[in-house]
Amino acid sequence: MARRRQRLAERRQAVGLTQEVLAERLGVDRSTIVRWEAGTASPQPWMRPRLANGLHVTVDELDDLLTQESEPGGPAAETRQRALDPAQTDLATAAELRSEFEELAARYDRTPSASLLAKGGEQLSLITFMARKAPRGRTERELLSLQGDAFTLMGQLVWDASQRRDHATARSYYDQGVTVARRLRDHALEGHALLRTCYVALYGAQDPRTGLDLALQAAATARSISPALTGMALLHAGEAHAMLGEAKDCERALNAAQRHLERSDGLDAAADLVSPGQFGRLAGSCYLSLGQHRRAQQFLETTAAELQDRRKSRAIVLGNLTLAYIRQREVDAAVITLAEAITELEETRGGGGLNVVFSAAKELRPWRQDPVVADIHDRLFALMATM
Repeated sequence: MARRRQRLAERRQAVGLTQEVLAERLGVDRSTIVRWEAGTASPQPWMRPRLANGLHVTVDELDDLLTQESEPGGPAAETRQRALDPAQTDLATAAELRSEFEELAARYDRTPSASLLAKGGEQLSLITFMARKAPRGRTERELLSLQGDAFTLMGQLVWDASQRRDHATARSYYDQGVTVARRLRDHALEGHALLRTCYVALYGAQDPRTGLDLALQAAATARSISPALTGMALLHAGEAHAMLGEAKDCERALNAAQRHLERSDGLDAAADLVSPGQFGRLAGSCYLSLGQHRRAQQFLETTAAELQDRRKSRAIVLGNLTLAYIRQREVDAAVITLAEAITELEETRGGGGLNVVFSAAKELRPWRQDPVVADIHDRLFALMATM
């Protein structure tokens, strides 16, 4: 961990920046920079391009600076060794595990989930073991909080790797996350797990009524502690209303979501869950469901440009934008956008993006004799062959 702190801090110093100046340029608190350099927290995916630019490195070079070393005798190995001796479990161990977990979570949006499952399962097993053996008090609480996050991430990975088909396993992980959160009385942790369960209902089971109930439950749970999480939950409540054809209720939910998101700040317990484009992505999807295709297009075009480093989310946005173009019979624009979505999916294999792209390809069938459309279908078939 010390070497990681030194490498990131050395790069900042090499470009002549203090922690205060870098924090000001990125629009974060100095304490955030301190945590990044200490290895107790990691920059979220949407923040990494800005941090890389501030440090005059590429995103890949930044990832190398942030990579926790795991060679024999390194920090990760030391953490696992301490797990064999619960008497040595302390806050420093919990912080190291948290850092390792955040590194894995940060890879989600640019890496196929199937390749992360083994590591996620290994982390969850170690965290669970250490939480059971930890001394009562703050160390136990920190490890249980991390366990709750790990349950939620595993549900996310399993569902995405299964192309959003394995609803039961995902829900099982989320339910365990809710149980841990309620034991801790952690409303942000509970609300996040409930919101993830809502996604399964909305986008997997295609059950907007259940999804709406879960979204509202998540919003109510988080309302007293996190405007960010409350806003996200209300965005998905809006999408559930849109799927049900309830336009006025959808608009009310979107407006309420926007008000909550605008209140979020760096002290918000779930601020790191909200990324640029969050509102536009969901609003665009809502208007698409409501048949307001031009309005959906406007939101989705803007959002796609904002999500350059959130590749799985961007593939979903591009897929929905393709559908908006098709339904306005703008085939040329649809083909270009669908090709871009497929390019993202060739790297990430995101389950949500794959489902939307397959739907868009089906709606392009009336133009399948067009050579450009035929080429797009060939690319999609080639992608399917590699799954």
